[in-house]
Order: sequence, then C-alpha cells, then structure tokens
Amino acid sequence: MRHVKNLGLIFLVPILMVFFSCSARIDGAVREGGAAEISLKTSLGPRTAALIGTLRSFMGASAEGPILDGGAISLSLAAAPGIDSVSLKNTSPTSLEGDISITNVGDFLAVNGEKSRFITFSESRAPGNSSIIINLDKESAPEIISRLSPEAKQYLTALMAPAILGEQSTRQEYLMLVAMIYGRPLSDEIASARIQASIEFPRPVTAVRGGTALGKKAEFNIPLVDLLVLETPLRYEISW
Repeated sequence: MRHVKNLGLIFLVPILMVFFSCSARIDGAVREGGAAEISLKTSLGPRTAALIGTLRSFMGASAEGPILDGGAISLSLAAAPGIDSVSLKNTSPTSLEGDISITNVGDFLAVNGEKSRFITFSESRAPGNSSIIINLDKESAPEIISRLSPEAKQYLTALMAPAILGEQSTRQEYLMLVAMIYGRPLSDEIASARIQASIEFPRPVTAVRGGTALGKKAEFNIPLVDLLVLETPLRYEISW
C-alpha cells in the first residue's frame, strides 16, 4: 500500500505553500515499490507579497529576508511524517522551487493512532481497482496548516481566509471582503491565481474526479480562491 499512501502526501504537503501562493506548479510521480517525488515551483503575486511582508515586519521578522522563504519552509516540511528529504531554494524573494522526496505517509497527520481524516485509499493489482480519495474541508484545512506551519496560518488569518477561520462564505463574498479591506488589486490577484498539478502513476489512470486524465497522468487545475474559501469541500478521486 505504500505508493498509495505516498500520493496523499503529494497532494497535502504542497498545500502549505499553494494556500497562500498566487501561482504554483506541482509535478509528482508515484513509483513502484513506494517511493514518490514532487517537483514544485511557486510564487507570490506582488500584492500578496506586500501584505505578507508587512505582516512579517509586525511579527518581528527581518525585512531583508525573502517573503517566501525556501529554507524555512524546507525545515518545516522536513519534520513532517513520510518526508525523506526536502530541497527548496529561492529563485527570488517571492518565488521558490525545488524537490521533495517521500518515503511513506502512513496515517498522515493522524493523532494518537487514529486514521487520517484526509486520505482514503485502497490498492489492488488489478487495473482500475487501486484508488485514493483526498478530502479537504473546513475541519481538515486549519489542522494541516497549523501543524505544518503556524506562520502560514497567521498569514491566512490576515487574508481572512474562510477555510482557516471556519466561516461560511461564498467565493464572491470573500473576494468582495478582500477588495473592501485591502483593495481591488489584491482581490483580483487572488481571483486569477491557479494551482496546477500533474501526478504520474505506475499504471494508466482509469477514472478521475476533480481533474482530467491522460495515460498514466492525472491533471488538476485548481483556483486558489477555492482553497481559501472551501465553499464546498474539495474532493479528488483517482483510480488506476
């Protein structure tokens, strides 16, 4: 079952960064035998970067450091269950890229032996009978963020993200609130931001929900505002 468990981490770990990024590209591969790799490129839009920079100053962080700190995020992720190695570097103060190697996620972020609330999986040698379901809702999202990075939770709270605050809001209502508090340019930046992900499997994908499939790859194109608001829970299902 190891390679199915690894897939869960492929989806969940980059959430730490893409939750407050304005663009992100995630390429992942699940290998036979359980190993998995992620290649990540992510960056902040100028309005989002300015807001987070201001927040970091209030929190006592150096104004000269990168807004999206590859080194700090690497240290945070390296301590997460199932991570073998993390190598992220800044390509600019607001952009980073790098690789994450995964061994086994097991019951990722489960507490006291309980089963993970984020991942449901099954595996079979028969084609089409292996599957994984990833669920992200207003209960699981704050837990993921707070365990992987308390600082990210502070940033998202400042962005008034309903997914973190546990509030009910539509995407339109949230974007209107951001425009009212921080201005229309930041609201427009959030509205246009996308997270793109491509995950390759050992066998051809036979079914996918929340994305598209081509051969052994499942492709996802996720609006950032969907993650910030979670107006309805996000559910991704892949069978192979």
